[in-house]
Amino acid sequence: MKTIINTPDAPAPIGPYSQAVAAGNFLFVSGQIALNAATGQLVMDDIKTETRQVMENIQTILAEAGVNFSHVVKTSIFLTDMQNFTQVNEVYGTYFKDNFPARETVQVAGLPKGVNVEITVTAVK
Repeated sequence: MKTIINTPDAPAPIGPYSQAVAAGNFLFVSGQIALNAATGQLVMDDIKTETRQVMENIQTILAEAGVNFSHVVKTSIFLTDMQNFTQVNEVYGTYFKDNFPARETVQVAGLPKGVNVEITVTAVK
């Protein structure tokens, strides 16, 4: 059995998918980009600001599901330019305190709406 998680406080999906799906004790959060839910605009002033918006979107979805970053067991980071890794990692790291999740970071040819970073997470309740 699965439960669809959607909140108006995070960006609405831009395709046929949900913000997150809970299945058993697992929560699968769809890839988030730097869309501001309130304005519908991309936040791309610089890579740190962009990453912060992505992480805030994830945080909002996690909260809607009743969990937080301490419940995250796996993340995937997609970058269009691996030269941004250090700055993305710096912002990303501020959202986790200890017992860090497993993670991969990969460079991709392109991301939705021309963004520079997309992050997805899996959490356990």
